[in-house]
Amino acid sequence: MLSHAKPLNHNHTPLVNQVLTAMLKNQPFDPNPSPSTQPWTTDSVSQVLTSIPTFFFHSPRSIGRQPGFRHRAPLKQRNLRQETYKFHNDILLLGPAAHRDLNKVNLGVEKALDFYYWVENQFGFHHNERTCRDMAIVLAKANRLKALWDFLKDMSRRGPLVTTQSITCLMKCLGEEGLVNEALAAFYRMKQFHCKPDVYAYNTIIYALCRVGNFKKARFLLEQMELPGFRCPPDVFTYTILISSYCRYGLETGCRKATRRRLWEANHMFRNMVFRGFVPDVVTYNALINGCCKNYRIERALELFEDMMKRDCTPNRVTYDSFIRYYAAVNEIDKAVDMLRRMQDMNHGLATSSSYTPIIHALCEAGRATEARDFLVELVDGGSIPREYTYNLVCNALSSAGEVNVLDDGLRERIEDGMQRRYKHMMKVKPIMTRKGYDNMVKS
Repeated sequence: MLSHAKPLNHNHTPLVNQVLTAMLKNQPFDPNPSPSTQPWTTDSVSQVLTSIPTFFFHSPRSIGRQPGFRHRAPLKQRNLRQETYKFHNDILLLGPAAHRDLNKVNLGVEKALDFYYWVENQFGFHHNERTCRDMAIVLAKANRLKALWDFLKDMSRRGPLVTTQSITCLMKCLGEEGLVNEALAAFYRMKQFHCKPDVYAYNTIIYALCRVGNFKKARFLLEQMELPGFRCPPDVFTYTILISSYCRYGLETGCRKATRRRLWEANHMFRNMVFRGFVPDVVTYNALINGCCKNYRIERALELFEDMMKRDCTPNRVTYDSFIRYYAAVNEIDKAVDMLRRMQDMNHGLATSSSYTPIIHALCEAGRATEARDFLVELVDGGSIPREYTYNLVCNALSSAGEVNVLDDGLRERIEDGMQRRYKHMMKVKPIMTRKGYDNMVKS
């Protein structure tokens, strides 16, 4: 089984790469491995299990996808039975399972389970909490829920392999897959696996419920945590999850009345949090300020900003960017510039492209092309490269104003070289990406 092959990942050991190659070729595991084979460790077993979703579950469309928490989870509960029916009846299937190869997913699950028990039976490897958690996450990402529950029951009989941390990671994974009801089931099954939920488990399931808009159940869990003498009282992060979710979900509805209602609930949650003695951190303030700015509640946003300063909570670039975007959107460009200068003078953050871009766009729309050029120069001198759209917008504004040669050749070369480097970097990650205009830039 273990044949020489080109390594799939240079960070993995040769043994791990050989096993992954054999899995992809659908080769059986050797029932009588050689005694001289390199012994398996927790790290190597974990590397194999965590690599399986990458090679078997992701579709070709996911090449170059941002990993980890930046991955966008579905915004509504998935129906696996309906998805399976549509797949077998050649009905248009949308969502995360639309571009998956079901046969490849089944092969990945089969190989993962075979490998899990193969290293145990043939090499005498004793699985621990880490390898058990990694195997459970593989089953969760494959959406094999019956196999997942059977596996957890089997592992819980062996000893302390299924822990609260394992179930918490599993709930996070199920929430990212859009299986929030299944994550809630795992939360309530903790007692069955001899585990007790902690505040991290509550925060994880509350965040998953808020992602799909199930605020009623999320509030129920929060009220349960707020009971006097409860074993897992809420923390600042618990309230921050609900505040940021209220602001974000209200904007996603597209309904003005629902948006105002969610923003009121976010402010009510903030006041309740302060009333119970919790000190809001900068993340809590940023979430509520951003929600107020996007709903044109600038008076409330400024009130929160002043409250931050009184509580010695230092604002950061995210705080100022919310105000800059608001003032640029309502064409109060001078106030946006004042916010940018205030951030720089008080050393509350390093101004980047996200800070300059709204101001540059607003200046170009207002016909103040020379000032837009000055901010573009300042942006580049600060070490950032503007987006292609921003750069072209400034060039077109200068051309319309009759100031074609205002941008010197050195500045143009720096910007275009930065765009070219960014494009080449993205091409290494996502080779199927094409961009109009970049090809000519690369050739030249």
